Amino acid sequence: MIIEEWAESAACRHADPDELFVQGAEQNRAKTLCHGCSVRTECLAEALDNRIEFGVWGGMTERERRNLLRRRPDVASWRAVLDAARQTFEHPSAG
Repeated sequence: MIIEEWAESAACRHADPDELFVQGAEQNRAKTLCHGCSVRTECLAEALDNRIEFGVWGGMTERERRNLLRRRPDVASWRAVLDAARQTFEHPSAG
């Protein structure tokens, strides 16, 4: 797994890593660390593209990521999908 430079800007960069690798209800508390993170999309793409099984990444638990991967087995690059979605959100066409 290669964690790119985005990790230097992550909201969790100074947190105890054990806070992000919890189970049960504690995962919802861990996800709050991701709210408002400027690199949340990059983090989620990292976890999805590399099939990271454990921990909260990009605001999603391992169960949430597994469900997403199961629903979209056709996606070759989550980074591309999430970047495209972000572009559409940030720059909607003047329909």
